[in-house]
Amino acid sequence: MSKQIATLGQLLDNAGTQWRAFDIGRHITKLDKKQFLAIEQAQVPYPYPLAGHAWLAIQFWDSKASKEPYVWFLKFPVDEQSKLVSASRDHFADMVIEALGTQLTGEQADGKLDNNPYVFTPNANKLAAFNAQLKVLLKQPASQYYEHTQLYFSGKLGFENWQSVALQGIADFALRLDNETNLANLQKAWPYLPAEVLQPLSAMLEHVEIPPSLSQLLVEYGQAAIKNNDPFAVTVALRSLSKAQAQAQAQGLTAQLVDSVLTSSVNQDADVLLTIAGRCFKQLEDPERLHVFMDNCAHHQQITELFVSIFADLVAIPTIRPHLLGLLRKENRSETLARAIGRLFS
Repeated sequence: MSKQIATLGQLLDNAGTQWRAFDIGRHITKLDKKQFLAIEQAQVPYPYPLAGHAWLAIQFWDSKASKEPYVWFLKFPVDEQSKLVSASRDHFADMVIEALGTQLTGEQADGKLDNNPYVFTPNANKLAAFNAQLKVLLKQPASQYYEHTQLYFSGKLGFENWQSVALQGIADFALRLDNETNLANLQKAWPYLPAEVLQPLSAMLEHVEIPPSLSQLLVEYGQAAIKNNDPFAVTVALRSLSKAQAQAQAQGLTAQLVDSVLTSSVNQDADVLLTIAGRCFKQLEDPERLHVFMDNCAHHQQITELFVSIFADLVAIPTIRPHLLGLLRKENRSETLARAIGRLFS
């Protein structure tokens, strides 16, 4: 990387842009600039690594122009301590400077990074949620699909008539639950929503710090799903609740549901375990809950490598890593868990 430019933040600043950085690997989470600088300088580990990478969205715009902001979706490898591999970041920045110079915005920038090895395209759910979140942040109107989606959740179209509801509309609706009518309609509609709507809806709600009233409804829905031995509904509840953890009350509700799941008949279901590891990972910062969770993973029999892949995923998360490594040395483990841990090193 050029001696004058040591970080992506500097590259964006030198180009005269305003910018924001987000993690989009797990939840869509805004990274403040001070935190992002510390990550870039490898002073702190990346907080939410996934599959050995930091998955970033960087939104930037020319403060003098009125054009829509640009977004880079970038993935960079992290090392064993989950710190950003700076050589990859430097390589990307060099490629940007070579392709664009310091003119990162404007027509000359279009398509220049399409084949860049660090650029990726998020899946449809993530892209819709990110687009919806940006519209809210920029105080822009929602997409053309929003009003029809509002009509659907009001019940006026009939909940069985979901085929005309667009994914982007569901994302816009989920990201606008501060609208009291939207929230009230969603809570009234929830018991009647078909699986075809619940699945994409939960994929949007996992990026939302949902209000306490909806958190309470989801816990009750999840508890009923446990009694009915319904893994699909359990995963819907877990995903939808997973970002509610910013509020103390909601965090307690999420923990309550996770604890109920871990002692239930669905506690070894692969989708349920993967949802807890991938979405409700904050709850696994509690060492005792983590122990119970990993024991359930060890007892899962259908997918041979499930324990290994979940261990590798969680050990990379800085807030979970010390507790997981502590579990390797813990004495009061079940025989099944001890064997599963032994296989990690065989």
